[in-house]
Parts: sequence; structure tokens; C-alpha cells
Amino acid sequence: MAAYENLTIEKGMYKSGGYGLTEALEALDPSENYVGTPLEGLDAFQRQLKRFDIRVSGADSDRVEKFFERSSSAALFPEYIGRAVRQGMQQRNVIDDIVAAKTHIDGMDYRTIASVPADTDLELREVAEGAQIPETSITVQSNLVSLKKRGRMLTGSYEALRFQRLDVFTVMLKQIGAYIAKMHLSDAIGVILSGDGDTENPNPAPVINAAQAGSLQYEDLVKLWGAVSPYELNTIIAPTDQVKQLLNMTEMKDSFAGHTFHSTGDMITPLGAKLIHAPSMTAGSVIGLDKNYSLEMVIAGDVCTEYDKLIDRQLERAAISCIAGFSKLFTGASAQLKITA
Repeated sequence: MAAYENLTIEKGMYKSGGYGLTEALEALDPSENYVGTPLEGLDAFQRQLKRFDIRVSGADSDRVEKFFERSSSAALFPEYIGRAVRQGMQQRNVIDDIVAAKTHIDGMDYRTIASVPADTDLELREVAEGAQIPETSITVQSNLVSLKKRGRMLTGSYEALRFQRLDVFTVMLKQIGAYIAKMHLSDAIGVILSGDGDTENPNPAPVINAAQAGSLQYEDLVKLWGAVSPYELNTIIAPTDQVKQLLNMTEMKDSFAGHTFHSTGDMITPLGAKLIHAPSMTAGSVIGLDKNYSLEMVIAGDVCTEYDKLIDRQLERAAISCIAGFSKLFTGASAQLKITA
């Protein structure tokens, strides 16, 4: 009998050594032991689903009650929920297009490093023999990164959901993940616009004004490109009204851009930058940034589910949440174009 079929699964595994259930299962049943077998490609959690014959997707997916036929399989339920939520977050994920780095921490207190170079520091000038090499100062921020808990409350009794197919239930959970991803984008935009510093060290994105109030012109995009220099303008974030203005620019209506948008749905990329639509962003401004140097995302743990309630009480009310925050790396790597006064 394979090792995965003999494991005893309990809810205490969710906090074993600070890791989640999958990490605890992998420590007991490493995936590397299955190379060259029919189970190659499955992780430890997926092997447990196979062990209990639980199908979570497809037309023949099982019902929710399948998880609760045994105590060991019931302990898999919170991880299934967490995975579905993470899938929803990934499907709506644009964070990877605006952050330079992601940092995972175990606690709630974190200070990032920062560098505020002068214009002369951005150039590697010739150093004469025996002369001092110019310095770039890297310091620890005086203020902690502001972490926000984002989540949704999952409500519903086991009796109400027991006969629901898991593939449909997964869609509901993915939508929760999409909500969380949307709020992460909103938090990131807030840090870009307002900064992550305190009153003694404010660092909002530099502001430039549009040539004509209330109207976004192509020349404004050029100004935004210049405001980010010497960094590269490779990402533009805009609310719905400004995305519409971008799509209606004469310069964006050439045959190739129109063919790409109409045939694939892919948005045009002004000045070669990736355009990100942010419906939650307040209308009247556009953000330009270099995603390679602008932001750091700090994540405290993973997607968290209240596993006690999900296992022992069989749903009822259980919170699904994720704690994360953003900090600036280089203030000059982003700029805000104000359309309205």
C-alpha cells in the first residue's frame, strides 16, 4: 500500500510548524517519491483527494458531503476552500504586473528598505584613479508597512450545501478570491498615490497635470513617460473613464491596434506600456510606473480559513482572509497624471 493511503490527517496539521496542510502532508509524503509513477504530477493534498475518491471538478464532481464521510477527509475541506480562493485570486491577479517583489513574513511587523537617490545618483559616472566611488544609500524605513486584512465571511449550513456539486461550489469560492485580488489592487494604488511613509517621510507619487483639464490627450501620456524617466514606463493604471479616453485616442486607432483589440480583446499598450484597468480607482487620474522598481508586496501568511469551524461545525460561518500590504521601493519609479483639477 502506498504511503499516502496510510496517513492520519487531523486539523492540527494546519498549524504544524507554521505551515499549511499541504506542507505538512508533503513532509510526511514527499512528492519526489512518486516520480515515474502514475501519481507523478500530483502534490500531497491531491493524492489525499485521490485516496478518498473526491472529485472537485468536472461534470462528475462529487457533492460537498463527500468530504465529511470520514474525519480524515473532513480535515481536507479547509485546504480545498483555500485552494479555490487562491485560484480566484490568481485569475484576477494583476498584482504581478505592478510589484517588483513579494515578501512573505510570519508576523505582523515589517520594515522595508528604501533608496531615495538624487538625479546624480542615477548615473554611473567615470571615477578617476584614487577618487571616491559615489555611494547609493539604502536605509530601513522608520515606519512599519501597513498591513490590511481582506476577506469574506462564508456562511451556510452543511445541510444547505451538502448536496451541492463541488465544481459549482468552487466557482463561488473563486469569486471570493477575485474580491480579495480586487482589494489588493486598490490597496496598491492607494500606496502609489498617497505613499507609505508617515508625516515625517511622505513619499506620494509625483503629480503632473494634464494639458487640458478633464481631457486625456496623447501628449499627456508623453509627459507621463517623461515624468517616470530615467525609469521605464512599462505599466499604466487607469480607471474606467480614462481607459475609455485612451481607447478613443486617434493615435490608438491605427489598423493594427484595432485589429488586435477587436479580434483578441487585448487592450492596446500606450507607449509600449501594459494598460491595467482599475474600476475601483477614482476617475480623473492615471498612474504610470516602472513595475520593476516601484512597489514591494508584503504578505503575512497565506489565505487563512477558520478550519475549526469548517471541520467541526461543518460551515455555518467561517472567515476567509488574506493579510497583505504594500511599500514603495523607489518613489521616482511612479508618477500620477491628474486629469481633473
